[in-house]
Order: sequence, then structure tokens, then C-alpha cells
Amino acid sequence: MAEKLGVAVIGAGGAVATTAIAGIEMIKAGSNSFAGLPLADRDVAGMAAYRDIEFGGWDLSGDDLGTCALRHGVLGDAELADGASALKGMRAWPAVGSTAHCANIDGNNRMADGHRAAIAQIKSDLDRFKEERGLERVVVLNLASTEKMPDADAASLASLDAFESGLDANDPAISPAMLYAYASIDSGTPYANFTPSVAADAAPLAALAATRNVPVAGKDGKTGQTFLKTVIAPALRDRSLHVDGWFSTNILGNSDGLALDDPKSLASKLGTKGSVLDDILGYEVKNHIIMIHYYPPRGDDKEAWDNVDLTGFLGQTMQLKLNFLCKDSILAAPLAIEIARCLDLADRRGEGGVREELSVFFKAPQTAGGAPEHAFDRQQAMLDGWLAQGRA
Repeated sequence: MAEKLGVAVIGAGGAVATTAIAGIEMIKAGSNSFAGLPLADRDVAGMAAYRDIEFGGWDLSGDDLGTCALRHGVLGDAELADGASALKGMRAWPAVGSTAHCANIDGNNRMADGHRAAIAQIKSDLDRFKEERGLERVVVLNLASTEKMPDADAASLASLDAFESGLDANDPAISPAMLYAYASIDSGTPYANFTPSVAADAAPLAALAATRNVPVAGKDGKTGQTFLKTVIAPALRDRSLHVDGWFSTNILGNSDGLALDDPKSLASKLGTKGSVLDDILGYEVKNHIIMIHYYPPRGDDKEAWDNVDLTGFLGQTMQLKLNFLCKDSILAAPLAIEIARCLDLADRRGEGGVREELSVFFKAPQTAGGAPEHAFDRQQAMLDGWLAQGRA
């Protein structure tokens, strides 16, 4: 009998999470294909099958996940009457919330205040999840809204001892994302951060993951505009076409857009989106401009425009223009699923600490030290090589 993998999601009522859960439930029901799942054609020993994945998780909304899904507008009545009907009977567990860290996102489905109390509750939830669902293995996946960047001089983030002291003192510098990451790692549960929020990449938590040999990966899922940027920029570099400027703008109207309507949360997102280009090209693009606009009528249908100014042979100038009309959660949900499967595979193999092999899934790949690789082709080669080590 196949072992079941539990995926405990932070932000289980969000658009990405409900889309991922619906997709897996529809695969189980035979009403969804494997289209859009990047690793569906891989035969890797020890990797969990899609049909063996069970979902649970936390959210500030106490509505059933079917209601949450309808609110996001990615799924409709047809899907929820078909293979995704299981969402109607699922409710998220009370979550850790803080408008001080994420100003525009709040709800009444909260767990008790206090850092240590929250950590104890998160661990208890994971234990109960395993027992009630008969799970052999669990991973934690952060699909929550973007938090603001922590203060650079926050004393609690200087070392693991300082972090522990900060937990005891309920230091406000320690965010909900960090509490989930700490609870996961401390319980030996792999953790992935699909958001731009600082979590397992905080120095104390990265050290804890390495010491405990718990796999972690992140951060900020690479889905739309940045995905295309990391595909195209290496080709421009290799053809010696100099990038004089790259103007990027986005509009989206889902809860992610609402969270990013707060300037402090937006700063976190712009940081992860903006870091890739100079690293790939090997020089500073002085006119690299990135803008994100919350536009409610668009819902989950995100649109990205890019204008690239280039200089080529004989100093002649050119332009490249891209217009990507995409569905945010439809791109993100499959990556979230694959990240969970890969982290579980790393855990099965006994490979803890930061898993750089998963860099292809992230805008700002977490590393164990040194600069991250951003070019999509090289990231894909890293993942392919790692997966091939266990090919059946």
C-alpha cells in the first residue's frame, strides 16, 4: 500500500491553495489531467504520487474551502460539483495572524496569542493531521500573503539563541511566517516558503534546519513575469545583446494583489522580483523598473507587460515587448504541489538543510551559502540532475 503524503498549507483558504487542493482531488476523481504539472512525466523512485497527497492547513478565514474557492473566482460551481467537491467539507485550522506584518489581510479564525503558544498549537495540528488522515509523512507549505520585511537590526534574528529568547519575550519582530517555519523545522517537518516573506531563510532558522537535517526551500514562487525573465535574459546574454533597460509592470486583483497594496508588503515582493536580472546578465541594468498594481476587476487573471531596450552589433538599438495574460493561481498551484513532492523526496533520502536543487521554482532561491543561480536553464539542469539520482 502506497504511503500517503500530507501537505499542511499556511493560507489553506487562499486562491493558490484551494486551486492546488482542487486539482489533486480532481485527479483522484479522474476529472483532471496532469497538464501543467512539471514533473508529471518523471519516474523517480520514492516520489509521492499525486493521488497519495492529502491536504490540510491553517487560514484566518473560517469558511469552508469551497466557499473560499468561489470567492477567489478560479474555480466555479462545475468543478465544486465534480471532482473538487471535497473542498466543501474542508475547513482550515485557526491560524497565526498579524496585521503588523501583513496589513491588509485579517480574519477571525485565529489561534491563541503568544509565540510559544502558537508554536505548540502548530505542532499539535501537525500531529493531529498525521493521526486523523493516517499519514506517514508531512510537509509544510507557506502559501500565505506577503509579509513586510523585518527590521534589518532585529536582535532576535541575529542567532538561534537570540531567536529562542525572542520567542520567550513575544518579540514583535518575529512574524507569523517565522513561527510556522520554526515549528515545522523543530518538529522535523520539511518546510517550503512559496512567498516573499522572511521565514526559513532567516539566519537562525536556516541554522536550525541544517542542524536538525530538515529539508527547507524557498522563496517566492516563480510563476509568471519572473519566469519569463529568467528564460529570456540568459538568451540575450549569450547572444551578447546588451540590456539597456527592462520595464516590467503587473496588474492583478486577487488577495495577493490586496496584500501587495500595502507598501511594506510590496517592498518584500519587489525585492525578490528585482534580484534576478543583474545576476543573470553579469552587469547592473540601471533602468530595471518593476511595478505591481492592485486592480480588483482583474481578479486572479494577472497581466504582465515587459519592455526591453537592447543594444546590438554596430551599436544599433532594438526593443523586445512581452504581454503575458495569465491565471496567477493556475500557474502557481502546480509548482506548489511539485515543491511539496520534492521536499518529501529530499526527506526520504535523508537530505536536510537548504535544498538548492529546487531553485527553479523560486524567484529568490534560498542557498546554504553563496549566490543563488537564477537562469532558468541552469536551474532546470540542477533539478533534473538531482531527480535522476533516484530514477526508477
